[in-house]
Amino acid sequence: MSGSNQLQDVVLIKELELILDSCTLELTPVDEVWPNLYIGNVAIAQSKKTLHKLGITHVMNVAHSKQGSIGNQSFYGNTCVYFGIPAEDSDHFDLSQYFRPAADFIHKALKSKDGKVLVHCIMGVSRSATLTLVYLMLRQHLSLRDALRHVIQKRAIYPNRHFLSLLLKLDEQLTLKRRLCPLL
Repeated sequence: MSGSNQLQDVVLIKELELILDSCTLELTPVDEVWPNLYIGNVAIAQSKKTLHKLGITHVMNVAHSKQGSIGNQSFYGNTCVYFGIPAEDSDHFDLSQYFRPAADFIHKALKSKDGKVLVHCIMGVSRSATLTLVYLMLRQHLSLRDALRHVIQKRAIYPNRHFLSLLLKLDEQLTLKRRLCPLL
């Protein structure tokens, strides 16, 4: 990447962080950020009683196999469909490899009868928020900024800078694709 591109990315990430900083909400265990789509923390994901009360049918764990985030299909039995993504909340983990599978899982779950999805990591702030934003961008055709603005009205989120740069790349690709093929 050239120096000017890096500088441009830094400026764009700062702009995204200003949007995130404008959120006035307190962080809560779980929030509905889109109809039937929830972002939450690991405690919510491990509370079968709460999941039942919320009517959750699908659980996507974006901290799968990490310490403190035990989750698998046998834990949920036949009450929820489970999808685990072994992501790290770090500045070198390539979360983009899971963008399409995550968006497809959420989309398919929301299309199913009475489908309600919980996307969680440990805190429900960075990894789970990033993949929820990806769903809104890929399947609901929102721009990154619109997706951020929408979600921060419902939940306090803060994807790390590396994830923000991956989201920017996706946003650029989708914008270009829409320009080339306006029907998308």
